Amino acid sequence: MSTSSQSYPMSGGDDQHSYIHNSSYQKAVIDGVEEKARQYILEKIDLLNLNPDLSTFTIADFGCSIGPNTFHAVQNIIDIVKLKHLKESQGISTHVPLEFQVCFNDLPNNDFNTLFRTLPPSFEQKYFSVGVPGSFYGQVLPRNSIHIGHTSYTTHWLSKVPENVCDKKSPAWNKNYIHCNNLLEEVTEAYKVQFTKDMSVFLKARAEELVPGGLMIALGECFPDDVAMYETWSGIVLDTIGDCLLDMATSGVLTHEQIELFSMPVYFPQYSELERAIEQNGSFTIEMMETTRHPLEAKQLTNDFVTSMFRAFLSTMIEKHFGYTVVDQLFNQLAKKLSKHPLDFEKCKKNMVYYIVLKRNEH
Repeated sequence: MSTSSQSYPMSGGDDQHSYIHNSSYQKAVIDGVEEKARQYILEKIDLLNLNPDLSTFTIADFGCSIGPNTFHAVQNIIDIVKLKHLKESQGISTHVPLEFQVCFNDLPNNDFNTLFRTLPPSFEQKYFSVGVPGSFYGQVLPRNSIHIGHTSYTTHWLSKVPENVCDKKSPAWNKNYIHCNNLLEEVTEAYKVQFTKDMSVFLKARAEELVPGGLMIALGECFPDDVAMYETWSGIVLDTIGDCLLDMATSGVLTHEQIELFSMPVYFPQYSELERAIEQNGSFTIEMMETTRHPLEAKQLTNDFVTSMFRAFLSTMIEKHFGYTVVDQLFNQLAKKLSKHPLDFEKCKKNMVYYIVLKRNEH
């Protein structure tokens, strides 16, 4: 499945607008499930059964971006596996220390230079690292080569914008909206179909890459079945960004045609949709599928925090569709609108953080 025409990595580099400095919201989730990860890896992975002579343990982070979250998640896994290996190998005279290989996967135009330049020096002695460019909506690593796969805050990025949502003649035309906010039924259905297809492809590819008995860990956000995107604070922010673009069209900076032909390849599923997509794949058993609240849910996020976070993951997409000169003006306008109409986090409907552990079937 070709995705080169819709490859939108997070903002690279290490300046104030880069993902490195604007990803603490996502890191809070990784930190929040750290103890769950420890519990389930210790309980569910059987190193001796995977390979009694195992000497190299391979981990892959799919959709790694540029850090620091990927380094944190990987180190958590390594620490847990080391502990498990120590317990399992006690009393075995042929005990061999494990070496770790980590495969950092993301789109080919991800800023891998910054990723490896910012790799913490202390980690260099703890694992061997490789970059794996390619869309995870397809196989990117050899069959039966990965012991634990990990992905966080990634699968809401679709492989492409669903067909027809940018077609004025289609009932699924998204009109003046720039994302799937669940206000137009035909648009929602088109996004839902694309999400289901993409999850099927994602899981099929991971089933090829993982060894039998290997684990796939996924975390991200979804919605309760009675919550729509436009009712959540993140949905409101995206709709506000759409309003800013329309204002820029009115002032002549952009054209309405440009906006009408723009829709984001992003879809946050409702919980039942996510569950169904996971269950339809026959290559894994669901060891755990839990939901919780975001650790920062109770906090009133500042306008600057929200603006910077959305800029970090949208700027490459905005640049590609509207030109790089638009980015500063767009997010300056967003900051002004949020100042005039502050987000009321108390009144917004709440999303859910999901944490899933899948085990690759033995046969």
